[in-house]
Amino acid sequence: MIVLGFDTATLSTAVGLRLADGSTLQARDDPAPASSPGHATRLLAMVASLLERAGVPWSELDRIAVGLGPGRFTGLRVGVATARGLAQSLSLPLAGVSTLEALAEAAAVHGGEGCDGVLPVVDALRGEAFAGAYLVAGAHVDRELSFPGPLGPEALHSIAARAEERAGGGRRRWLAVGDGAVRYRRHLEAAGVSVPADESPLHLVQGGTVCELGARALAASAYEQVVPDYRRLADARMARATPRAAAGARPRPPAPRVGA
Repeated sequence: MIVLGFDTATLSTAVGLRLADGSTLQARDDPAPASSPGHATRLLAMVASLLERAGVPWSELDRIAVGLGPGRFTGLRVGVATARGLAQSLSLPLAGVSTLEALAEAAAVHGGEGCDGVLPVVDALRGEAFAGAYLVAGAHVDRELSFPGPLGPEALHSIAARAEERAGGGRRRWLAVGDGAVRYRRHLEAAGVSVPADESPLHLVQGGTVCELGARALAASAYEQVVPDYRRLADARMARATPRAAAGARPRPPAPRVGA
């Protein structure tokens, strides 16, 4: 299965292409922390460039996968609207992927030795973070234990204990990854959670992982079912009040050249 996947929930724009043989090509744009995200201006160009590099025409894609967040409100709108627009114009199945799960899965596969669980933490701005907890089974994440809303720094002090409670008790070794883990390192480490070095690629959402998770997921039966996970009530209300600005207004993707 050839899957095009991307995620725009964080400051970065991550694009991946899973080829028929299971190998993956990736491209990403990582602006400096103080910069503005380039999702709206970079995403489609990165997608087209990656397809060209792989020699894969639009007509050979089997599925599109998109990161649903939680994360930055505007980035999520851009990513989901673009995915829905591409999938509909190409008549392709569309699968939504949790950004938190993508972070956790990559950490389990590439850096999870010695940990029993992964805590993906995404910077929610406003002095808060979105977080989840995933138990590691083999080299992959297995069971998800989610936190429904944004967490303040003080709540991160108890995140390991809350994850343990939701997992049924016991004592586990937790690894925290994501831009939120970097920002709130002090609070997480005070909770006994390990956090990789700031420059570790484990803190970045990988487009290849979005592709892999998208290939395993059930495709949506309708494009309208693929919606951002804002995980913040005010953002969700804003999206419903302005549906065209959220995911209902599809951008015009570059016209796919059938057989190109």
